[in-house]
Amino acid sequence: MNTAINSPRITQRHRNVLILLWATALLLLAGTWTHVVSLSSETRARDIANAERDLSNLTRLSQEHANRTLRSADQVMRFVQSRYTEIGNRINLTQLTQEGVIDTEIFNQVGIIDAKGIYILSNRPIKERVDLSDREHFKVHKAADTGELFISKPVLGRVTGLWSIQLTRRINKPNGDFAGVVVISIDPGYFTRFYGELNLGPDGLTALYGLDGIARARKARSKEDYGTDAARATLFTRLANRELQGTYIQKSVVDGLERVFYFRKVPQYNLVTIAGIDTRFLLENYEKSRKALFAQALSVSILILALAGGLTRHLWLLRRESDARRAAQVQIEDRKDQLNAVFELSPDGFVSFDRNRCVKFVNPAFAKMTDLGTMRLDGMEERDFSAWLASLCDPATKFQGLEALRQKGKKVTELGQQTIELKELGKRILQVQLRVSDSASVSQILCLRDITHETEVEVLKSEFLATAAHELRTPMASIFGFSELLLSQNSDEETQKEFLEIIHKQSKIMVQILNELLDLARIEARRGKDFQYKLVCLQDLLADIAKAFQCPADREKPELKMPPGELHLWADVAKLRQALLNVISNAYKYSPDGGAVTVEVQVQPTQDGGSEASINVIDHGMGMTPEQVGKVFTRFYRADTSGKVPGTGLGMSITKEIMDHLKGSIHIVSAPGEGTQVSLTLPLDTSTSAEIAA
Repeated sequence: MNTAINSPRITQRHRNVLILLWATALLLLAGTWTHVVSLSSETRARDIANAERDLSNLTRLSQEHANRTLRSADQVMRFVQSRYTEIGNRINLTQLTQEGVIDTEIFNQVGIIDAKGIYILSNRPIKERVDLSDREHFKVHKAADTGELFISKPVLGRVTGLWSIQLTRRINKPNGDFAGVVVISIDPGYFTRFYGELNLGPDGLTALYGLDGIARARKARSKEDYGTDAARATLFTRLANRELQGTYIQKSVVDGLERVFYFRKVPQYNLVTIAGIDTRFLLENYEKSRKALFAQALSVSILILALAGGLTRHLWLLRRESDARRAAQVQIEDRKDQLNAVFELSPDGFVSFDRNRCVKFVNPAFAKMTDLGTMRLDGMEERDFSAWLASLCDPATKFQGLEALRQKGKKVTELGQQTIELKELGKRILQVQLRVSDSASVSQILCLRDITHETEVEVLKSEFLATAAHELRTPMASIFGFSELLLSQNSDEETQKEFLEIIHKQSKIMVQILNELLDLARIEARRGKDFQYKLVCLQDLLADIAKAFQCPADREKPELKMPPGELHLWADVAKLRQALLNVISNAYKYSPDGGAVTVEVQVQPTQDGGSEASINVIDHGMGMTPEQVGKVFTRFYRADTSGKVPGTGLGMSITKEIMDHLKGSIHIVSAPGEGTQVSLTLPLDTSTSAEIAA
């Protein structure tokens, strides 16, 4: 009789429990997949943001390359325009080419088109009468005197028979009437060959477009093409809205591949440079990690559903017999132990609070993060716990407290989380997040995730890209200086050849340094496996560096003091050159008041019976204190904090890494006001080095 009376009440109680059970399971599933989707989206956004930052730097480089090339061409055109106005058909373009005024490596042809459109003068032989009156680059100047440089679409030259971009300026008679056009033909391949040096993956794209949407030069994958029409691309809509630079993701209107693009308008010219990375290539690693993450989330979801199903079955069995109830209780305890094991083995710290908001459970990861030791937090009230955790924090990132996190979590626009940094426990940055619970035993769970490594990686990435200007300054100075000499002086052919060789060599160095800076993380991870060793003559290398080094104004080149016999060593030439240039450049920078910079080579025996060479770079500049010397190899450390000495503070740390990989060493002796001596010591190859007199 009693059973019949109580049965409906028991059934209703079980129904309520089942509803609560499955609501909790669904909440856990929703929380798990929300976290997974959010984490996946953040990772994808971070990868795209990093790619956009890299593309921004590459388009800046392409922009500067195009700008310098066009300015160089315009200078030649203005010169030819002026001379033709003065002396007419007596101007000898062939002679100007031989004198180096016209650079044939960049310009296919330079010539004059008269007022009727006839190609009358050229720096190359004209075999027959050529009528160019129907060409756009002639008609645009005949129609109106805009006073601007015109840059044509790529056309097949009637004189050269080559694809070229025609740059033209109008020639006026003294009375202002149209007298013709001066024209320069630029090989579009000059741009695509430069773009070929940029590593954008197998389906990357770099291009130089006119604002009319026609490609002046375009390189997609390994294919070069000219004259491609991409006027329907988002790029030109944004340019029409006066955006000078920006990024977007779009399927290419030319080949249909989706890419992440970055563009920059070329100043003073109706051109735009653009670079793009195939999203499939960019997100390849992201897709792999995403699949793994979703597989883990699926496993957790299956575990949650299995647990909910097991508990459901257990509750239904409770209605039938007490033995089944006890068996089901054992199963619950087993599942509970599994969950406890998950919390104990988790790398994230967890602190749970009971219904009175007192500490109920602390997992081992939290104890390790906070160096808890033998201290017990069980039963500590929420306010006392917040004060204790805040006392462990750096004042700049002091823990706000659990109440503050709860209030933040109630706002739609904010998350109930905070980032803190612990003091006296080394540099440790934690992301703290509070999750409020409505369960009977747990009111809230505080989760702490160690993001120290992720934070440091992000900071290093940002600072890493900022160092590119420092590393590229020296080769760029050489290229600019010698090219300026070629443009401003009438040198003999041998001198011109020597200058061009130096420019070419420094350009290769610049590209190599750029690639090294962009791949620095990979080089460090491989621990020197990318180094390509070969036998190097130390004297030849130092002489070459001293000859090409661009000194500051009114300063002498470094003085070389080397033993007479040849010294050979095994090294990666480019890396060793980079290390030496860093040290020599610092010697000049940190001796701004002048004084000689000496590069001295000394040879001394080693304990194993071999020998080693010390390359001593000596200056008489401002010098450093012992404390500054102790920090000089720290990344981004600057001995001079006034800002008067340019640099990023990365050069010496890069030099030390190179020396470590070359199995060498670096030593610094310095005193304030007396100068500095930096010694790079490397083992010699005694089998090939000449003997040196004692």
